Amino acid sequence: MNSLIGTYECKVDTKGRLMMPAPLKKQLSPVLQDGFVLKRAVFQPCLELYPMPEWELLMGKVNKLNRFKKKNNDFIRRFTAGLKVVEVDATGRLLIPKDLIAFSSISKEVVLSAAVNIVEIWDKDRYEQAIDDATGDFADLAEEVMGQDDDYDLS
Repeated sequence: MNSLIGTYECKVDTKGRLMMPAPLKKQLSPVLQDGFVLKRAVFQPCLELYPMPEWELLMGKVNKLNRFKKKNNDFIRRFTAGLKVVEVDATGRLLIPKDLIAFSSISKEVVLSAAVNIVEIWDKDRYEQAIDDATGDFADLAEEVMGQDDDYDLS
């Protein structure tokens, strides 16, 4: 699967149903029939939507951890807490379970933000706050993360 692109604002109804934006649904079309894993993000108060093939790649790494080491076992338990297998229904809607709505403080307005191979699902106000909070540090972060590779070729 290619990298996903875009940030989309949409609404969640009172039952937790989210209409997948058409441009994002089109990008995900090769994997729609496989389903998705929806989970709590590790570093942010948002949700992460993994296409099943991406989730299986990640689980391949997790499955290599030695479960006889307590820290590995604790990590796996916390990393997989609240996981849900979800599907986009025939009308293009995704149901977000209530426990994950509570974790991410999702209200009516949400932002779906493509993050390379997954989609982050944010409460709109929390997303805007996270972007605002990161603005001042972004130049330093970009230099630290991307500036280390002198072999980077733009051609």
